[in-house]
Amino acid sequence: MQSGLAEFEISILLWIQEHVRMPFLNPVVQFITSLGDKGFFWILVCILLLLFRKTRRIGTVAVTALLLNTLVVNVILKTQIMRIRPFVLEEGLSLITRLPKDSSFPSGHTSASFATAVILFKGLPRYAGIPALILAFLIGMSRLYVGAHFPTDVLAGAVIGTVAALAVWWYYKKYIFKDLDRWKK
Repeated sequence: MQSGLAEFEISILLWIQEHVRMPFLNPVVQFITSLGDKGFFWILVCILLLLFRKTRRIGTVAVTALLLNTLVVNVILKTQIMRIRPFVLEEGLSLITRLPKDSSFPSGHTSASFATAVILFKGLPRYAGIPALILAFLIGMSRLYVGAHFPTDVLAGAVIGTVAALAVWWYYKKYIFKDLDRWKK
């Protein structure tokens, strides 16, 4: 028997499946969701930032935020909460991406995206930071579209990733790189 919240969330996912999914849009959203697979895209962004002296500090902070997020989400929360995926609970909900191997809560794609994007938004010029946040949002929404997560998984992932980023930003700014936001000037 499902809780009222799970039933409500499944009704949202079924509505998305029925009214938002479209054959021409599916490959686009599947590509967007794949950018979050194992944090690969965000790891690549961090590596690129680390390669250049001018962006090395932001890269260091972003890597730290991504590592903290991974510890909290993948090592602690997912293994302790073990929430079943929505497509397992509702046979009418079809998954249109690779079969996830871990539990549903919270969304790792979303949390990793926000952990990195918030650092980029805070540390880089707006022309780089805003698109990073938009991409993080799109990756989160893509997890609902493909049927891989409940809405609360995605919301929790966004909150956890953002909190991890802000905590790491605060720590680095206070104790290590006092002029961390010099790009904003």
